[in-house]
Amino acid sequence: MPRPSRAFDTTTRLRPNDQSLDDQYGEPENFLEISVGMPVIRNDRNGRYADYEIECFTNIPLFKLKHSSVRRRYSDFEWLRDMLTKESERVNIPPLPGKVLFNRFDKDVLKSRHENLQRFLQIVAGHPLLQTGSKVLIPFIQDPSFDRKTYEM
Repeated sequence: MPRPSRAFDTTTRLRPNDQSLDDQYGEPENFLEISVGMPVIRNDRNGRYADYEIECFTNIPLFKLKHSSVRRRYSDFEWLRDMLTKESERVNIPPLPGKVLFNRFDKDVLKSRHENLQRFLQIVAGHPLLQTGSKVLIPFIQDPSFDRKTYEM
């Protein structure tokens, strides 16, 4: 049986929230926003490659910077995934988008890879065990002079 409707003037008022406006609308206790930007095609002596900007905003104390922006190549993401897999046997590390042999600089290929790299990085960066247990994750996200050799096992 349908409920009878009530006029607006007979509705009960909601109890006022006990939180202050700062608590309601202030910065969350812990937040992490990571984005992977669209790639930039570059040329060097070894040929063409694409790199991606990783931008991070956070207030998590483990991260040294509240805001950072670095550039990484797909091969850097492959290395990161391998290192996370070795470091964290208890955590299921998501797959990366596959290698592309032909048309790797095609607009649609780059867009798809960009979206998948962003999804990958948001998952691993948001995982509490990886945030606290990984020696490579935070430097990969924040250190502009990041060097893989420093972290090789």
